[in-house]
Amino acid sequence: MKRRLAIAAVALALGSAASLTACMPGSSSAAELVVTTFGGEWEKNFTDAVVKPFEEENNVTIKQVTLYSSDALAQLQAQKSSPQIDVVFFSGGQEKVAADEGLLAPIDPADLTNAPDLIDQATSELANGQGPVVQVSPMGLIYRTDKLDQPTSWNDAFKPEYRQHVAFTDLSNSYGTLGMLMINQTRGGTIDDVTPGIDAIGQSVRAGDSIVTKTSSDLQQAFSARDIWLAPYSQDYAETLRKAGQPVGFTMPSEGTTGSFITANAVAGRSNTDLATKFIDYALGVGAQEKFVTGMAYSPVNTKVAVPADLQSKILAGPTLAKLTRFDAADLTSRSAEWQKQWQEQITR
Repeated sequence: MKRRLAIAAVALALGSAASLTACMPGSSSAAELVVTTFGGEWEKNFTDAVVKPFEEENNVTIKQVTLYSSDALAQLQAQKSSPQIDVVFFSGGQEKVAADEGLLAPIDPADLTNAPDLIDQATSELANGQGPVVQVSPMGLIYRTDKLDQPTSWNDAFKPEYRQHVAFTDLSNSYGTLGMLMINQTRGGTIDDVTPGIDAIGQSVRAGDSIVTKTSSDLQQAFSARDIWLAPYSQDYAETLRKAGQPVGFTMPSEGTTGSFITANAVAGRSNTDLATKFIDYALGVGAQEKFVTGMAYSPVNTKVAVPADLQSKILAGPTLAKLTRFDAADLTSRSAEWQKQWQEQITR
């Protein structure tokens, strides 16, 4: 009897130890990862490129939760004492805020097998506790190929011959902010003074020379039903419009451009940060990056990825990416309310 009790006690102790090990920070023994997603086509393509193959190769389950960047940051902040997310994706620079608040688990470049093959911008903020850039969507000009020749400048949006055929995007949309900043820079403005850019757009809208759309779907509607020929917007959405049957091209203006830098970040305080890091590393691999190019029209951050010949004129890659301006996330966040107030004053007056 005593022996059976002793054996039971040992078994209980071993089981408890195993449970504790599974809950220890940094353990990769967890069977599930909770990962944020942007939903829609992004989620569909990301599932095919990363989620399903990673699940199969690592015998884990990936639970996806649809959260856009600002909402994802709010959840991390609300759950700081008991986080419920393992990997969070940001597209608007929120990773800087999250890292500064200790919400992210820093990633050592040595833990990313793909690190040696990545563009410099992909890993430049790892030392500051932020996750790597896994996708880049450059900003540029989307234009109707059946209506006009390839534009060359941000200022082409103000050409008299394109009056009533131009769409800008509201600053509530991050692509609208990035487009405004490039127009502002072309017109002599700076991050400290966006008056030249906002004034130019405001005057155009008030004169009836252009319209303002708020969302990507609004922009698609404008191209299909409102006779829009030209719009500052993103590379990936140009491909979305092409797939929807719109005859559009995409070009990077001669003055240069910026882009949306999507980062993948491991969340601090979770029990499976090793597995989360492995998942992020997988998203940086050649196989996943190739699918980001062909399925989502994102620029690859892995230099070993070869862009297919039929997409080379549509996807910015290689040394061109090093020329992209990456605005400081803290500047964008801290000045957003001020810029939107200035924008509303111009657009609605």
